Amino acid sequence: MTATQVVDLAIIGSGSGNSIPDERFADTTIAIFEEGVYGGTCLNVGCIPTKMFVYAAEVAEIATHGARLGVHAKVDSVDWPGIVNRVFGRIDPISEGGKEYRTDRCDNITVYSSHVEFDGRDDDGLCRLVTADGATVLAREVVVAAGSRATIPPVIADSGVRYYTNNDVMRLPELPEHLIILGSGYIAAEFAHVFGALGSAVSIVARGPALLRKQDADISNRFTEVAQAKWDVHLDTAVTAAQDLPDGGVRLTLGDGTHLEADALLVATGRVPNGDRLNAGSVGIELDDEGRVRCDAHGRTAARGVWTLGDVSSPYQLKHVANHEERVVQANLLKGWDSPDLESFDHRHVPAAVFTHPQIASVGLTEEEARDQHLDIAVKVQAYGDVAYGWAMEDTTGFCKIIAERGTGRLLGAHIIGPQAPTVIQPVIQAMHFGQTAHELARGQYWIHPAMPEVLENALLGLEI
Repeated sequence: MTATQVVDLAIIGSGSGNSIPDERFADTTIAIFEEGVYGGTCLNVGCIPTKMFVYAAEVAEIATHGARLGVHAKVDSVDWPGIVNRVFGRIDPISEGGKEYRTDRCDNITVYSSHVEFDGRDDDGLCRLVTADGATVLAREVVVAAGSRATIPPVIADSGVRYYTNNDVMRLPELPEHLIILGSGYIAAEFAHVFGALGSAVSIVARGPALLRKQDADISNRFTEVAQAKWDVHLDTAVTAAQDLPDGGVRLTLGDGTHLEADALLVATGRVPNGDRLNAGSVGIELDDEGRVRCDAHGRTAARGVWTLGDVSSPYQLKHVANHEERVVQANLLKGWDSPDLESFDHRHVPAAVFTHPQIASVGLTEEEARDQHLDIAVKVQAYGDVAYGWAMEDTTGFCKIIAERGTGRLLGAHIIGPQAPTVIQPVIQAMHFGQTAHELARGQYWIHPAMPEVLENALLGLEI
């Protein structure tokens, strides 16, 4: 495409941004730009495929450790290509179908499969967007939903060594005998579980003193202990050099001069917003110190007519947050830039989960954050193994931690590590959002006995508020 197209709306990114055009936009001319695989990170290389791998890993984990319950089972073998085909045999057609729908069945939408950047405005004030393959689009309004990408430390990037990220590690042709994971966050923790449970030896190299350090300290410490018992964990460790090995493996030189060799290297050291790749300043868009596109509570950037949502602008790199922000921006596009009643983002109680083993979920303040705010707090930690279902599971590591304000009973935070933590935590998320106190949540409803959520019920009842 070389001719200039004029559209009412341009959307940069096909993740949550792809959900904006619905029947209310049928008379709106739209351009969607996606240089990668259609559907964004969550669908193709993030939330959905990783959880399909996680579930397979959970099945293997249960079988491997059944003996303590009197069930003598073992994992005879793992069909890695079969697992990969099961996952992407479902994911890839969804991605392809989404693109085909927008391309062939939406007469008002044009899809550009190329990198795009802003190139200032034309004489009428329309945003000029130029693609890498030479197309020019003039847009009356733009939604920047360009997502984020994996960060690669210079010691790895400059070495020329073969490495993987979440983008391609799930498509490895075979299960590695030994995998090194560089990083200590949620991506590192989830893939350590996947590959470890399916049979790979796993080494984790972390710069800091613990894993998952953004979690509440008790959660981070407990998970680090569990991880050290299962995997080869190197804490407070820097990588000073990296090189490929003749047999196709990789060697890392660590800060103490020792070496670590493996079949493959996964880099999971964080993600960076893609706002720096858009020439955003040419239309007046501002980036903050973290590289995020600045916006107000309604999704409006400093550039008139340019909105933003998701990882490219949000401090919460979470799909459920991007979906929420998409709904807000979608509503505001229909209302108009200067509408007096624009919808606003609600980031008061953002939950998150880590689908590792054991699973982790959190919402609200950590204990340290609450004390830093000089709040008068009550804290209760309830072990999974002290309630009936946790006892039945012989769980020895899981717990639920609740933080509430003394006097008022206001719920401030919840942090859970253990089986089905992302499910168990949901009542707290709901209670915080709708203003229920700890006592109202604990005693204002039935709790099924002896179901797993009793660990949450007992934690609430144990608060001294």
